Amino acid sequence: MADVSKGKIRIRLVRSSIGLLPKQRATIRSLGLRKIGSVVEHEANGAVMGMVKKVSHLVKVEDIG
Repeated sequence: MADVSKGKIRIRLVRSSIGLLPKQRATIRSLGLRKIGSVVEHEANGAVMGMVKKVSHLVKVEDIG
């Protein structure tokens, strides 16, 4: 997981949400991810980084500045 405090991050869903707990599935959806391989860009603030940490085993994060 990228360790950024400011700027933007790109989040890619790399594993399926099938079989996850409902809270984890809701976190994936609230990040804006739907299918495997889908990509979203968010500001790297505390709320988004907390959501990414909860589903870090399912997503790939990279810093885009």
